[in-house]
Amino acid sequence: MLFDFKCPNGHKTEHWVKSDVRTVRCKCGTDASRLSTGGHARLDPLSGDFPGATLKWAKHHEKMAKVVPQSSD
Repeated sequence: MLFDFKCPNGHKTEHWVKSDVRTVRCKCGTDASRLSTGGHARLDPLSGDFPGATLKWAKHHEKMAKVVPQSSD
């Protein structure tokens, strides 16, 4: 996973590491600590408050409606 790290000297870097890795070596030689993430937000596509999410939802559901399972008759 991709995480942000910051060392005591203020250098911020990104590293692909396993989720249990909390420190990496910075380019300056000190240990950089993993920064907290803000989490993941999900926009409600059905409320209409987020037009982009609503359009994406509508396109996906329109596409899925065209996929009709084949009858085994």
